[in-house]
Amino acid sequence: MIINSIYIFIATLSFSILGNVRGKNLIFSSLGGGFTWFFYLLSSHYVNSSSLLCFFTASVFASTYSEIMARVIKTPATTFIIYSIIPLVPGWGMYNTMLYSIQGHINESLSTGLNTLEIAGTIAVGIFLVSSIFKAAALFRKKLFKIDQL
Repeated sequence: MIINSIYIFIATLSFSILGNVRGKNLIFSSLGGGFTWFFYLLSSHYVNSSSLLCFFTASVFASTYSEIMARVIKTPATTFIIYSIIPLVPGWGMYNTMLYSIQGHINESLSTGLNTLEIAGTIAVGIFLVSSIFKAAALFRKKLFKIDQL
């Protein structure tokens, strides 16, 4: 698991360089990808390896990491979330969906496409959930301190 996470860190570092991320954001966005993949592998070890729960927990971890690092480094969270979820993106499923479609295997194409959409939707829900919690907490804190100042 650790070796795979190191490989993903290097791959995410390459994507970050292509995405023109600079300075300390480059390392921290790449670390997000490595940690997210490690968390995915860890959860898939304890849950069924193709379960959507693994993708959900990994995307929640990636989003939490991104929100925390955004506040620590004072950078927008998208800088980290984009590169933290790179390892989770179901590219193989998208490729196979198109391949089966071109070959005329409609049933396999639909099955693979729906599975890919489930994974992508699960990742999006995990990111949305954590982002909403952080935004609600910030709004609550802002309102709380505004009341205390009066």
